Parts: sequence; C-alpha cells; structure tokens
Amino acid sequence: MIITKEQVLQALGNVEEPDLKKDLVTLNMIQDIHIDGNNVSFSVILTTPACPLKAMIENACRNAISYFVSKEAVVSINMTSRVTSQKNTGVPGVKNIIAVASGKGGVGKSTVAVNLALGLAKAGAKVGLIDADIYGPSIPIMFGLEGVRPQASEVNGKTRIEPIEKYGIKLLSIGFFTDPNQPVPWRGPMVSTAVKQLFNDADWGELDYLVIDLPPGTGDIHITVTQTFPVTGAVIVTTPQNVALADAKKGIGMFLMPAINVPILGVVENMSYFIPAELPENKYYIFGKGGGQKLAAQLDVPFLGEIPLVKSISDSGDAGKPTILEEDGIMTQAFLEMARRVAQQVAISNAKAMGSQAAVNN
Repeated sequence: MIITKEQVLQALGNVEEPDLKKDLVTLNMIQDIHIDGNNVSFSVILTTPACPLKAMIENACRNAISYFVSKEAVVSINMTSRVTSQKNTGVPGVKNIIAVASGKGGVGKSTVAVNLALGLAKAGAKVGLIDADIYGPSIPIMFGLEGVRPQASEVNGKTRIEPIEKYGIKLLSIGFFTDPNQPVPWRGPMVSTAVKQLFNDADWGELDYLVIDLPPGTGDIHITVTQTFPVTGAVIVTTPQNVALADAKKGIGMFLMPAINVPILGVVENMSYFIPAELPENKYYIFGKGGGQKLAAQLDVPFLGEIPLVKSISDSGDAGKPTILEEDGIMTQAFLEMARRVAQQVAISNAKAMGSQAAVNN
C-alpha cells in the first residue's frame, strides 16, 4: 500500500497530549512529515524540552502509525520542543518568569531555586536565574562566584549588565554588586529599584525560563516583582513541619490575591526525610511526613515532589557546585524530576491562559 501524509495525520489525530487534553494534530504539534515508501518521519513539537511525558508520547505515536496506517511502516520521530509563553513578561527575550518563594526562611528555598534552574537547563532549556533575595543573597556562594563582578556592554545605545554565565545558565545577584562583609541597610524604595534593575538593565538574551529566587515571607520585593513583571507562576517551598506549612499557606494566599493573581505551579516539600550516607535505603521522617502533599491537596495546587535531606546538598552548595550537577544519585534524580514537573505545570498554565492552540503556536 502507498502511505500518504493524510493517513499519517489521521492516525496521529488519535494521540492525545495528556496534559492539554487534545490530540497532537489539533495542537499543531506534528510537523515536517516525510514519506519514502514505508519510511515515515515527522517531528513532534513538545511544549518544553523538560517534558516528563516525552517517551510516552513518542511510543503512542509509533503505535498509532502501526495500528492505523501500516504495520510495515518504519517510523522515525524527531522529538523536539518549543517552549510556550502566555504573555509578554516585560523582559525582552524571556518567555516565562518562575518565582520561587517560601513563607519562612530556612526551608531551602534558594537550594530549590538553584537546582530547578539547573534542572531545566540540563533538559535543554535556555535558563536565567535572578537572586532577588536582597537581604541574604546566596547565589554567589552556591555557584562559587564570590567576588565576581558582572561586565557592562552597549546594546542599542544603552548600557546593559552582562549576566554571569556558569553551568549553562545566566546569573545575576545583588550579591555581585555589594561587599559580602558589609551589611547594606535597604529601605523600601531602594529595594524596589535594585530588583527592577536586575530585570530591566540586564542583557538576558533569549530565555525559555527566568527563575527568580525571592526572599522568604511576603514583602516589598514580592509585590514589586509580581506587579511589575507578568510572572508565569510561583513555586512554593516548604518543609513538613506545621509551622512551615502554615507560613507556606500564607505565601500561597498572597500570590492568589486579586491584586497579585499569580498562578501556583505547585508545592515542593524540602527536607522531606533524612537519608544517612551509610544507610542509603533508610528514610527517617524527622520533621514529619506528607505535610507538603497534604497542603497541596488542601489548596488544590500541584505537588511537585519531595526533596530528601542529605548532607551532600549543603556540602555542594558551600563548594560552589550544586548537587544536581553530580552525575547520578538520589538528589540529582529528585531535582530533575521536580524540574520536569515544574516545566509541565508551566505548559499547562500557559495553555489554560491562552487556549491550547494559541499557547502551542506562540
């Protein structure tokens, strides 16, 4: 039999994108169809390179061609991606802004933000990271960049800050511009101006995701960022204890206020359980169990995963090489899975905001 392009499209019209709940053809995710006898090739354009369902979608496409077209077909699929964006972020070239926040300090928010950014980059996305924690910037230490100063360049007649590049992502922190040994007494207007400069005065280039490490709590910086720049969504970091969960709930409530109105991408539970290095199969729930998952269910927001408490996390941060950069291990896998789920929720949020077809075509 002669295989036609129409047959291929009709077959792939039976494959549904699990998150967007529409078939791949309707979503315009099938492109570059080529047929040579029994050889069939095409591209599947995913909504993010970090798609956790990539293998499942590819397998479903192969099965559809075999079942609806021909069992003799030799199928070659190019699984690629084009990150979606629902609106103008206010930062030229940046498709999505992801805020990482926590209701209180000490829950590992910066660690989650750093490893989220690196996890998205490892999946193939173009990523930037802003350390907007004016009062306690930690990015210079966690990336081994203490004492480094960004360069300035002329772009279209304007002076632009060049973000520092390391481990495949672009970085800016207020810590690059201050003396780490000298306290800086920030007042409200100064804080807002400094944070805006990290967005507006930098040459970020083309980015799929710009991750923002916000200070703990709910204050000036949160309001400045969310009301100045259209944030795609927020990731809330908590630990299992009731006091952390109560503060995380307030943080979620702030983002959902009508004046702010930022979608919640989900909850990450950090320090979920302790794993001793000498007993890697053992889990000790020293701060309680399942609190983050219960909070997510209670507020009807996604649960993005549990991050174990392992000494290597603090060691790697202090050494300037975040733990996700290790070749393998439980922490690498935990952060990679979290990053995939965040990317998934960004795509879902964008599709809901614009309508699936518009978001995929952006």
